[in-house]
Parts: sequence; C-alpha cells; structure tokens
Amino acid sequence: MHQRKWLRAAFLLTGMAVALAAQDSVQAPAPQTYQPGQVIQVTAHHSRWDYPKEITLPEGSQLHIVETGDTLWDLGNKYLGNPFSWPQIWELNKWITDPHWIYPGDHLIVPAGNTTLLPGETPSEVVEVAPGGSRLQTKPQQDEFAFTFQDFIQLPYLVPEGAGTYFKGIGGVKITSVGRSVLPNKTQVGDFDMLYVDGGSENGLKVGDRVLAIKIIKKKLFHPLDTRESNSLGDVLKQIAVARATQIQPKASVFVIEKSADTVEPGDYLVPFTEPANMTIKLRTDTHEPIPVQTPEPRVIFITDNHGIAGTGNMIIIDKGSKDGMKVGDVLLSVRERSWPLESQGPNTMAKTNYLIAQMLVVKTMEGSATCRILRGYEETELGDFVTH
Repeated sequence: MHQRKWLRAAFLLTGMAVALAAQDSVQAPAPQTYQPGQVIQVTAHHSRWDYPKEITLPEGSQLHIVETGDTLWDLGNKYLGNPFSWPQIWELNKWITDPHWIYPGDHLIVPAGNTTLLPGETPSEVVEVAPGGSRLQTKPQQDEFAFTFQDFIQLPYLVPEGAGTYFKGIGGVKITSVGRSVLPNKTQVGDFDMLYVDGGSENGLKVGDRVLAIKIIKKKLFHPLDTRESNSLGDVLKQIAVARATQIQPKASVFVIEKSADTVEPGDYLVPFTEPANMTIKLRTDTHEPIPVQTPEPRVIFITDNHGIAGTGNMIIIDKGSKDGMKVGDVLLSVRERSWPLESQGPNTMAKTNYLIAQMLVVKTMEGSATCRILRGYEETELGDFVTH
C-alpha cells in the first residue's frame, strides 16, 4: 500500500501521460454489454500483472478490454472526458501496480457514464461567438506537458570526460555536510534542509544564487553492444534538486534546498542553474511501419536509475548528440527489429521489418549523447533499441 501511494504521488507531481506497453498484439473480443453484478471471465493473455481471472462488475461501472494503443491517459479522456482523470480508473483496478503499463487483453473496470461527445451533442462549455453566428468556441483543453520542472530535476546525462573533470570545468562545488544543527549526523536530506559546501565567494558564489544539485549515479558507462566493457563512454550524472545560497564565506557556504526529487547527500555537487522552460507534447504522425532507420543507428545506452526497461515519462540516454544533429525539442522514434523464418525459401532464411516502440523528446544534448523523455511508450524500451529522427 505504501508503494502504491508513493507511485501515485510521483505520477501526480509529474502530471504526465500514462502509457501502454505490449509485447504481443492481442485481438480484442467483439464489444459486449455487461451488466452490474455480472461475473465476467477474463480470457488468458500476456500481462505483467497477476490480473483477476474473473471480475464482478460493480454498480456504476462498465468494462473496458485493453487493445493495442490504449493508455490510462487516453481512457481517462474517453470515459471521464478528461485525461487527467486517469487515476480514477487506476483506483478501480488495484492489481495494476505500475500505471505505466497496461496490456492488450487486460480487463479494466471503468466508471460508467461516457462523457465523450456523440455526433450532434453540444456540451455546456460550447457557446456561439455571437447571436445567430455559426462559429463555435470550445473551452480550452489543458495542455499535456512533455517536459516540466519536475522532470528537469530528475534528468540524467552523460559526461564523457568523467565527473571530476566535468565539475572542475563548470565550477562545481562539493557538498561536504547536510542537515541542520539538531541533526548533526544526518546524511540524506530533502526540501528545506541545509547543505554545507566546500566553496564560497572565491568560487564566484553570492547570497541568493540558485544552483542545481547533481549526483553521480553511474561510473564508467559502457555501450550495450560493448559486451567486454573495453571502452567507457563516461560517467552518468543526475540532476536531483535546486538550492539557494543563504550564507557565503570566502571558502565555504550554506544553501537551503528549495525543491528536490531525490535525496541529497555529502559528496554530491552544486553547479550553476538556469530556469528550464515547460514544453508541451507534439507527437509525430509519420509513424507508419516499417519506419526508416538512419545510419549509423542511434542506440539507447542508459535508462533512468539503471533500470532495464523504460516506459512513458521515463528518461533515457542515446549515443548521438549535438554533433550528430540532435537538438532539444526534437521528437524521436524508438524502433525495434522483428524477424521471422521463411521456410519456403530454405533453412535459416529470415524476413525482417521494424516497428514503433516509443516516441521521445530530446530534452538535453551533449556533444556525443542526448537525454530524451519518453512521451508515449507502446512497448517497453530496452537498452540497445534503435532510435531515429
């Protein structure tokens, strides 16, 4: 239960879309009408979750059988008229422990009373511009953000020169102690706690300066294709908090944490900070398969927090950067190759194609790498997957 509350809080903070991932395409049954109190047998299907084998439909609800392409975000819009209402659907299906993932064939209980407009219906929010006029104006729909401040303070990126050289080059200062005087032995802190820093006015710091706290999360990252780990790509850093200077001495300073997304610890660094801009989602429509893949193919080389898979809202790093034409704001496509045997053509003869896994937004570029935030995940993104413009 604690884990579920934590997950929900994290997703409400980011305000981000919740995605469907599927490893197998499942043909949904023909639409049926189910009555409250009816016991519904759930057809066996692939799903990460221990889904119920039968469902008794509660009063005031209806059944939705997930199809390829569905997301909780989209179902919130379909059944409740507002995509930000997706947690109401999640609450009715507690066997889904991570709302990033729902699978074709999953049977979901959703609230009854579809608020999506039917042909000929006029909602109360729609008004005529002038009496007798034919033009209608609708109530603006809230933008879905592709990148927010909350994402910014969870952003990982790769420094090929190594963390030590990088911090020295940009004037980073080291945190040597954390906490308040009443907790002198505290080693992990968050919002409104104090940071005591090895650096002050001699490093150019001034009272009121805002800085970004950075944590080293991966030493010596190796490419997924470098199975012998013979050539390190560099160190992975992660932005974790924003802090403000409250006291400055020549060689020392004190900062207070304004906003954190992870625990700040001694050994982390503070670097100069520039306020980020929110970006709204603009998904691509040129996603007809097979999707052309550029050569050489960019690859996913890191998934946020060293995870093995990523879904909607997660951050990934790819092995192409600004020198390869990557720009902040670009929407990239992640694709995966699929092959199958052609027995009629002889043994070991295979046909190949590729298919769409995810759409992702470039949010930070380095010379040889770029950090992307997944906007829509249709399957789990994995290390080594292809990415293309």
